[in-house]
Amino acid sequence: SITVEYDGEEYIVLLPVDDEEQSEVMILRVVSIDDENETYDGIDDEEVLEAVFNIFKERYRDDFNFE
Repeated sequence: SITVEYDGEEYIVLLPVDDEEQSEVMILRVVSIDDENETYDGIDDEEVLEAVFNIFKERYRDDFNFE
């Protein structure tokens, strides 16, 4: 999984498993991590989603085709 840090929080970026033309990524906030499990929370704030996605796109621009 791909994680991105933003504003003191950690987010996980989930990529589609197939190659559909209009596939979307899912971004979740990592709530807690222990030795065996992670828990996640959905994000309602569009600004946070956009900021995290922009960090992800910048970091992985050579690995993925962003249109």
